[in-house]
Amino acid sequence: GCVLVVSVIEQLAQWHNSTVKAAVERLCDYIPGKYQIMYHMSCCIDREMNADVVCHSLRLCKQDPGQPLCHLYSPPKREKHSSGLLHAPAHARPKRQIRSKSFMGFSSVCAFPLLANLCEKIKYVLRNKLPFEDFDGDKFSTFPTLRGYHWRGRDCDDKNTTVYPGRRPDNWDAKSDSNCNGIWGVDPKDGIPYEEKFCKGADSKGVVLLGDSAGAHFHIPPEWMTVMQMSAKSFANLPVAFSDELDWPQFSEFTGFLNSTIGGWTDSLYLRLRKRNHCNHRDLQNISQNGGSSGNLLSLIKSLARNQLLDNPAIVIYATIGNDVCNGERDTLAHMTTPKEMLSNVVQALQYLDSHLPNGSHVILTGLVDGRFLWDNLHDRYHPLGQLNKDVTYSQLYSFLDCLQVSPCSGWLTPNETLRNLTSERALQLSNVLKEIARSEKFANFDIFYMDFPLKQTAEEWRKMGGEPWQLIEPVDGFHPSQIAAALGTGITWQKALHEWPQVLGKENPFNDQIEAIFKDQGGH
Repeated sequence: GCVLVVSVIEQLAQWHNSTVKAAVERLCDYIPGKYQIMYHMSCCIDREMNADVVCHSLRLCKQDPGQPLCHLYSPPKREKHSSGLLHAPAHARPKRQIRSKSFMGFSSVCAFPLLANLCEKIKYVLRNKLPFEDFDGDKFSTFPTLRGYHWRGRDCDDKNTTVYPGRRPDNWDAKSDSNCNGIWGVDPKDGIPYEEKFCKGADSKGVVLLGDSAGAHFHIPPEWMTVMQMSAKSFANLPVAFSDELDWPQFSEFTGFLNSTIGGWTDSLYLRLRKRNHCNHRDLQNISQNGGSSGNLLSLIKSLARNQLLDNPAIVIYATIGNDVCNGERDTLAHMTTPKEMLSNVVQALQYLDSHLPNGSHVILTGLVDGRFLWDNLHDRYHPLGQLNKDVTYSQLYSFLDCLQVSPCSGWLTPNETLRNLTSERALQLSNVLKEIARSEKFANFDIFYMDFPLKQTAEEWRKMGGEPWQLIEPVDGFHPSQIAAALGTGITWQKALHEWPQVLGKENPFNDQIEAIFKDQGGH
């Protein structure tokens, strides 16, 4: 965290040819709210020192006994001590003890008074994976972030627990909209409720994603750390980003429903199902978490909102595409999920779904990605932090994170080709477990299918459009699928389902035009 902030401050000073103090003030003007820590930092930053040296001199970074020295930048010779520690030049060292309250609070962003309230809300959400603002307790909300309607269909009556997206209509919604799909009331011409007229027998179904940070659509805006592009506008989305855990499910591959504001375009399974049948309006749930794996999904799945007796069937996508082989451990192979563990975890999850999903549902198991694509396409490119001075490549970033033992994937984000290959080998073994489950397991309330993660097809499609493979990867973390990759993946998944499992998608609703007219009469919602 320190290295990131100091890097941005130093580069702002360089780009605008200003003092460090002026750069700090500029950054604080950009960011909503003031961050006191930056003002204290400015006294100790020297433009001649790189961010690693500054952070070690502030004692915000340290080298533990017996551990390697972690650094993002190449250490300048005059700053390297014989012990291997990074030291600031004497003239640049802080002239007073640095262990003030402000710095001790740097390790916990929640120590800042401005963020304390938000942090408490985020802690609740992280603990429960349920909307923070949910007055009737039906797991749906009228509030966008903090696991609200960016993650699940928007509630249309948050004071009534029997009103929520995805339920079968109550008495054909003649008097009110019990399933929040915007279709209710009675046609005065014939006295038939609109919901009955347009949605009866329409095979309505929702979309549920059980996934990880890729499914939640993790994204850190590159303009937050690219000083050549930085302005107050760059940080306008910061409060939303933090209260959605740096995830953007509203633009994601399976449950996206808003036009993307983070590049690319939005295309999702939900949007395509809704277009196919407008009765599916708002029936979506993104039950994903950063770090999601087959193991921790067993607790996350309990936040699913589906009533077997009252609700429509659902299409459930099970997609933990990497974390069963990805970890930041030194001995990464020993900490990967084994095929036996994968089998046990997934079967338990499916048994839970069978006891909660309405009959006629469908489950699609998605295989793990081949993450060698990451190193192959990024390792020698410059990271956003390195674009100004051409001094930070993704290879350096990966090594820095691995040294700190916070790498999102030590097995793939490494120069060790043997380790990358072994990680992909384990990922393939786990994908084969999923494939075999889809082939052999049978459940009472849903059928089950398998599909490989469509990375190769996505890259081929993007090349045909004139794109480069590296553009399919998130630029800041160098790990997750980008907005472009998510949108292209949707089309590939849809075509596969259309040709191989047409029963999953249901039929096209012939009344879509009339339903659209109702939406417009209601103000387009």
